[in-house]
Amino acid sequence: MFIDIHVHTRRIPGPKRRGKQAYATPEQLLARYEAIGVKSAVLLPGVNPECAYVPQSNEEVLEIAGKYPGRFIPFCNVDPRAMTNSPDAPLGEILSHYKAEGAKGVGEVCANLPFEHPLVKNLFKHVEAVGLPLTFHIAPQIGGAYGLYDDPGLPQLERALQEFPNLRFLGHSQPFWAEMAPLAQTRDRYGYPKYPIKEEGRVPQLMRRYPNLLGDLSAGSGHNALARDEDYAVRFLNEFQDRLFFGTDICAPDTPTPLVDFLQCLLAEGKISEEVFAKVAYKNAEKLFAEI
Repeated sequence: MFIDIHVHTRRIPGPKRRGKQAYATPEQLLARYEAIGVKSAVLLPGVNPECAYVPQSNEEVLEIAGKYPGRFIPFCNVDPRAMTNSPDAPLGEILSHYKAEGAKGVGEVCANLPFEHPLVKNLFKHVEAVGLPLTFHIAPQIGGAYGLYDDPGLPQLERALQEFPNLRFLGHSQPFWAEMAPLAQTRDRYGYPKYPIKEEGRVPQLMRRYPNLLGDLSAGSGHNALARDEDYAVRFLNEFQDRLFFGTDICAPDTPTPLVDFLQCLLAEGKISEEVFAKVAYKNAEKLFAEI
């Protein structure tokens, strides 16, 4: 059984992306989930214009979750430029409203602004105060990309972890997971490094140092973080078994889900225990949302 920490959906598919249906419908998602054993999934609204050709409403996600009780877990999302486009915007008013409506987290935050931009720090402040976890996407550059910008080595993320110790950050995307090992070259953060992990990178270092950093293992980036070096993956899963979360990031109806097979193979071969598998697959998510 799995709980998917990261997925997107639209009742009516929007404009195509790269010639493909941009987002699976709820019904298409549920069909995929039946095949791979996903019990429920976190729905992340796409509100930032950088990542959504047509921004999505929080209300749509809440409505979908209400139509399929027990299958979908709604997150809300707030662009850091919302309300007054200022670093003192009272974003907590919006966040509190959606939390009361059933939202269990915030994200996926994809605004293409630096982590240390005053607008982003204002969002973090209010999310921390409201008591919701936050899923972020990191971008490797400003412009021509979506996601919060950080430099190689993730120094801005580290300062955010320090400044907002009670905000649980769910780390995601290529520039985040590429830093499982030191980058051989800067362009590696744009994709999926395949070289083995001979030395620990910033992600395990930051997770060890900051208990408010959690790992969203969805998408090709999360799978690659583990699959690039299976021996290190086993050590990483064991050490951080309480803060890692299975995910798919299914967008198009046919988005592959290789993490399912990878984790099941590790379990079948005795490389991880039943308990580690269960925590990553669903128990950590259950615990996270039970606390909200």
